Amino acid sequence: MAIAKAERLMNLALCLLGTRRALSKRELRGSIEAYLEASGDEAFNRMFERDKDDLRELGLVIETVENLDGEIGYLARRDSNRLPPITLDAEEAAALGLAAKVWQQARLAGAASGALQKLRAAGMPEAEDAYDLQPSALEPRIPVREAAFEPLMLACRDRRPVVFDYHKSNAARPEPRHVEPWTLECWRGHWYLAGWDRDRGAERVFRLSRISGRVRSRAGAFTAPVPDAVTVRETVESWAGETATRSARIRLRTGCGYPLRARATETSEGADGWDELEIPYGHGLDAWLVEFGPDVVVLEPADLRAGVVERLRAVAKG
Repeated sequence: MAIAKAERLMNLALCLLGTRRALSKRELRGSIEAYLEASGDEAFNRMFERDKDDLRELGLVIETVENLDGEIGYLARRDSNRLPPITLDAEEAAALGLAAKVWQQARLAGAASGALQKLRAAGMPEAEDAYDLQPSALEPRIPVREAAFEPLMLACRDRRPVVFDYHKSNAARPEPRHVEPWTLECWRGHWYLAGWDRDRGAERVFRLSRISGRVRSRAGAFTAPVPDAVTVRETVESWAGETATRSARIRLRTGCGYPLRARATETSEGADGWDELEIPYGHGLDAWLVEFGPDVVVLEPADLRAGVVERLRAVAKG
């Protein structure tokens, strides 16, 4: 069975690569013996669609073309499936291999693996990878658990406006947001989307874990200019709390809140089961403190304490 499928895929690839015009399903069926032997049109259609998807997964660029009569045809142009000369040295090859490992938890794993296979087939040197030699070693990972990640990543790439329901930490229920997505950033283990909020007419950042439901694409072009990547990254860091302008003092239950302890500039151990910490205070700190629930008490400043209390009350209301 495996040999028969491999032969069928090879024949289909040769047909698509060897034609100067798009071939219809009917023409492809008449050119490949395995398709001629299919028991009926439905069986052939299922087989053809699976084979086409498998070839695309392997990296073959297959175009879908509609002729003047409205008939759909397929072809794989040689110039679209040919790589330029590869001039990577061993260190650059190792860096690419390490980058591909980062995406093994995401749906990008297949694309990353396929890209490496094509580069190696084109002559990229095989680098000795310390990560392969030491299976127990720590490896880089970018966690991607949110269902909104992939559609938003594609929308950022294609410059497509989107609509999604967003649950603010101080709101009782989610609200629809119409956004022109710019880029995705991973910060402190969470993914954020930076973009232009059309309803508010301003730049905004959204945490992906607070997006509920499906991300829907919308037609039309962006209405606001897209800033350069550095500006967007700084915006994400600022909205997520990276840019600290003041200090806050909190009480933290002993043995809890290690991420907060790692950021503390001063720590005083208490004898009552609570420690007192001084941590940098920037935009978004109130939302972060809420995640630690009853293990954190804000002492000062007053506006931070009020913000945390407001968010906790919103969570309690559901």
